[in-house]
Formats: sequence, C-alpha cells, structure tokens
Amino acid sequence: MTLTAGTIAALVCAGVSVLVLLGVRGQAEDFEREKTISAALEVVHLIKRDRLPAVLPLGETAGLQVLNAKDRVVSPSANLKGHSPIASFKPTEQSVYSIRMLCPPAGLKGCMHVVAFRVYQPDGDWTVYAADDVIPWYVSSNLVVFLLCLSVLLVLVTVVGCWRTVDQTLAPVDAIRAKLAEITATESGRRVPVPPNRDELRALAEAANATLDRLDAAIEQQRRFTSDASHDLRSPITAARAQVEDALQHPDDTDWPAVARAVLASLERLQDIVSDLLELASLDAGAAQEGSELVDLADLVKAELSRSPRTKEIVTDLEPDVTVRGDRLRLARLLTNLLDNAERHATSTVHVVVGIEGEMAILEVNDDGAGIAPGDREIVFQRFTRLDAARSRDAGGTGLGLPIARQVALAHNGALRIEDSDQGARIVLRIPRSD
Repeated sequence: MTLTAGTIAALVCAGVSVLVLLGVRGQAEDFEREKTISAALEVVHLIKRDRLPAVLPLGETAGLQVLNAKDRVVSPSANLKGHSPIASFKPTEQSVYSIRMLCPPAGLKGCMHVVAFRVYQPDGDWTVYAADDVIPWYVSSNLVVFLLCLSVLLVLVTVVGCWRTVDQTLAPVDAIRAKLAEITATESGRRVPVPPNRDELRALAEAANATLDRLDAAIEQQRRFTSDASHDLRSPITAARAQVEDALQHPDDTDWPAVARAVLASLERLQDIVSDLLELASLDAGAAQEGSELVDLADLVKAELSRSPRTKEIVTDLEPDVTVRGDRLRLARLLTNLLDNAERHATSTVHVVVGIEGEMAILEVNDDGAGIAPGDREIVFQRFTRLDAARSRDAGGTGLGLPIARQVALAHNGALRIEDSDQGARIVLRIPRSD
C-alpha cells in the first residue's frame, strides 16, 4: 500500500510538473515575443524620426538588422556587423509584421524567433529584423531543479505518512494475528484483543471471538461426546468380561448357555452403540443421501409398524398422500428412533399422526408417559444424554436415537422439536412437502 501511494504521488507530481513547465514556458515565450517586438518597434521609431544609427544597440535581443528597399543592410547590431541579412521572409502586403522560427538565422547560432516589420519609406518599404532565443522545453534549469526537489519532498512525505498510517491501522490486525497464532486446542479459552474504536477492525475482532466461542463450544461438545461414548462403550464390554471371567472361575458349575445369552446381549448393545456412532459420523460429515425419492409418510409408518411388533399399543391417525422427497432408509431410521423412544417412556399407548400444515408435512409421535420438562426439551437432543427418569425406566437406550433423528431431519431441510401436549412427550417432525 505504501509503495502504491508513493508511485501515485510520484505520477501526480510528474504530471503537475509537466503542466507547470508548459504553463511557464507559454508565458515565457509570450514575454520574449513581446520583448522582441518592442525592440523592433523602437528601431521602427528611430527610422520614422530619421535618427537611425549606423550600429544599433543590441539590448536584450540576440540580433537586430535594418534593410533598405533594396534589401541591403543599412544598420545592424554590433554582433551582426558585416553579415548578410539574417532572414529573407517579409510581412505580407496585408500585415505590418510576421514572426518565424529559424534554425538558425544567418550569422547567428541556434534556433531563434525572428520578427520582421515593414516600414514605409519614400524610396520603398524597409524591413526591420529582430531575433531572440527560443525558450527551451524546460524553460530554466533552476525551475526544473526546484520542481524536482519539491516532487521528491512530496513523495517522501506521502510515503512516510502512508507508512505510519498503515502501520498504526494494521497494528490491531497484527495483535489479532499474533493472538490467533498463540491459541491452540489446549488453550482455546483465550480471545483476541478488541480495538477500542468502533470500526471494521473492531467488527473483525468481535467476529473472530464469536468464531472462537463457537469453536470452544464444538470442542467441549466433542470432549463430552468422546467421554460419554467411551463410558457407554465400556459398560457392555465390562459386563461381558465380568460374566466370562466369573464363569471361567467355576466352569463346571456354570450355565454356559445362560452366560452366552448374557454376553450376546452385551454384544448387541455394543453393536447398537457402534451403529449409532457410525450413523452420526456419516450425518456430521454431510454424507450424500443414499437415494432421493418420493416417500409417502403414511405408507412409511405402516411399513415400519408391520416390520416388528411393539410392546405398547400403537394408535395411528394417518392422512394419505402426504409425500416428501428424501432418503427412505434414513427417514425410516428417524421414525424407528422416535417410536423406540416413545415406547420406552409410554405407559400404555403411543399415538402416531401424519398430516399437512401449509407447505410442510407433519409427523407426530406422542406417548402417554411422564413427558419431558420444558427445560429439558433441547437437552434430550444432545448426544448420549439420557434423563434420570429415562435411565431408571430403561437402561437399554444409547442416548443417540433423538440426536440421530434430528440430524436426519436437518439433512432433509426439516425440523424436529418437542412441543406441548396434554400428556406425555409430543415429538413433531416438519419437513417440506413434495407433490
């Protein structure tokens, strides 16, 4: 940025210097032209008064000559004495004088502006020539040096000012960068400094801190998830190991089929937990749906209910032709998880409803159990979360059924919430309809 500002300042100074030189050169040329014309008019005045000397005073011109009607030099300036006429052009019949640039005039050196005046005399028209130097493009070396020094000074001031401004402006950014570089997974509670001024840098720092807050929450959730997963995985493994070790201590007195059944139950629970973990990992990774097809929710409910018997009475209220587009297997997994959850907590009856609400398809699963307190309605969707009442009623749950169901709902652009009901827990899925 400093280099760019310096380059722009240099270009601006160069452009201004050129304009100044052009303007000064134009005025200088006008001044020199007027001076040359004035010198020639003084000679004309001398001719008219018949006071023309043999040698003209040079003054501030480069050369003066007077030619008679026969184009003979009758009065030159001292530097042109004995020289032929410096020019051959004359004013036209319609004008008194004319100006031309000659490179060089006869008897002189360099390019010069030559002014020719016509003077009426009894024996014919005389001609007065006055020559003066052409103004160079740079006008004056002193002016060029002055403009160059001024330009360098302005560029330096611009560069230094821009560098200091950028340095002061980016100081908070460097502080934020340094702090971010220090933050690691083991020290994630630290935050970047927030500048006092309410500007874009303050907004950047606040956004970075908000991101770190979300990152801390995700890390903490991951830690809890890992801790809970290890605990839930350890329980069936420990139970199976204890049963086998106890049986091996008294092999002759052991009912090995009963031990096998107990170990198999632990393995089934372990398999359920691993399957749920794999499903959550797939959903978290945003894995593509296995298939996208039109799914009739009423038919899906009927198929899942007929696939396996339930321990509680299932009452259905299914509106036909309520279709959504999505992955049939995952939607079936969502419904099964809701039914399993409701069955574990219901007293005697589970009510399943399929309907339409505007542009949304509705799937409700309601049980007649103790229900869920309003303060716990979001907690139950956290992974491995099982309320105390749920643990006391049924130790078979993994604490992953409802989190998986919500993830499936989100993957289908839907929402899964626990809503108010007269009795028990009422879990409602809303998902966009597709005709």
